[in-house]
Amino acid sequence: MTHLSRRKALSVLAALALAACAGKAPETSRTTGEFSNDAALTAKVKSAIATDVGARTAAAINIETYRGVVQLTGFADSPDQAARAEAAAKKVDGVRSVKNDVRVKSTS
Repeated sequence: MTHLSRRKALSVLAALALAACAGKAPETSRTTGEFSNDAALTAKVKSAIATDVGARTAAAINIETYRGVVQLTGFADSPDQAARAEAAAKKVDGVRSVKNDVRVKSTS
């Protein structure tokens, strides 16, 4: 293989590699706009839970939002509080769905 042929082959490989990288973003990544929307939803959900269930319970619940899907984790004092937190999150405009993984604190 001549030096020129080797350079052409490397150029073709480099072009193919760049083309592969320029494809569609993986489903696990978010655009800056999606990230900002999710952050705003998280704040709105936190506020809604604090208003409905109380600030102390809201502080014990972690909220993660990914493309409008809200996940609640943490602890509540009762099953009613966990259910009310989920209901409050579902009422927030822009929330697509809620996954409620809030656990009820043990009384023992």
